[in-house]
Amino acid sequence: MLQNESSTTEFLVLRHASVARCDRVVLHDVNLDIRTGEHLAILGPNGCGKSTLILAMTCQIYPIAEPGATVRIFGRQRWDLTELRRHFGVVSGGPLGNELPGERTAVTTGLDAVIAGFFSASSLWPNLHVTEEMRARAWEALERMEATRLAAQLVGAMSAGEKRRILIARALVHRPRQLLLDEPSNALDLAAQRELRETLRGLAREGTGLVMVTHHLGDILPEIERIVLMRDGRIVADGPREELLTEARLSELFRTPVRIGHDAAWLHSW
Repeated sequence: MLQNESSTTEFLVLRHASVARCDRVVLHDVNLDIRTGEHLAILGPNGCGKSTLILAMTCQIYPIAEPGATVRIFGRQRWDLTELRRHFGVVSGGPLGNELPGERTAVTTGLDAVIAGFFSASSLWPNLHVTEEMRARAWEALERMEATRLAAQLVGAMSAGEKRRILIARALVHRPRQLLLDEPSNALDLAAQRELRETLRGLAREGTGLVMVTHHLGDILPEIERIVLMRDGRIVADGPREELLTEARLSELFRTPVRIGHDAAWLHSW
């Protein structure tokens, strides 16, 4: 159980964190604080280290052991990964349209895929013990995603947008305090992108914290008020959206001229 869980207000504290992958340092001296329930976007060009930062946030990789380097998640520096996954959900766009893991996914129903999220499995294997509470919470997650119609459908027959709803429902079964989204609109058409963004707005209004990693301005929900800019494995700016989401700032970040358009509270760029 998380010590002083009810009073813990921090989700993440990173201090002087540098991360290597293979033989290359990908993140350099990163310092970042995120409050539990906060909504922020991490924005930067491809290859800047955004996805590696998500892996560090979820303890899938650790910073280089150096004096002063610290990673603290929900107030703790060491976690059992199975226990940690109960406190946040992760949704990744992935190179293939956010496919669910595992070779049995194609013959798994939407409901079973969501229930399997309790076990970090791709399907409900015979050795897994599923309780009635798990089934009830899986239905609750599908309802939050307006995806109960997908409960009996095979995941292999779903569109990319439908799979994304199932994946977010999987991430919600533990009723996480924080949801991490890595390029969530990848491989989605325009209609599916719009549906996804409206769904995420609903989660934000309900109080679920959102940390969104993206290089698309259109993904940045109106509820996201804090922006972190990354380039070349470093955080180059961290502040309010009105200060950082400007043509001058983004042109410098992406090293190309950027124009920004406004549609109500939404932004788009070209």
